[in-house]
Amino acid sequence: MTTLQLSADIQRSLEQIEGDENLMQRAANYLRRLAKKREDPTLMTREEFFKQVDEALEQAERGEGKEWLPGETYQQFKNRIACTR
Repeated sequence: MTTLQLSADIQRSLEQIEGDENLMQRAANYLRRLAKKREDPTLMTREEFFKQVDEALEQAERGEGKEWLPGETYQQFKNRIACTR
């Protein structure tokens, strides 16, 4: 079944229950939960996060860290470090 067919099938099913507020609420809650379960590529595991923290600390100890200059805005700092990567 294609995505378009599945979408049409879901729409037909919703039309059949649209007069029942309780069923519509249950369907909305279920679809919301499904949408939340979708994997977010920006999320990382706890282990990945702490690995990045450890790597950043090691870089700083080697003197490879970046320092925020006095009077520098966040945007200026971000632009400066993006150019040095």
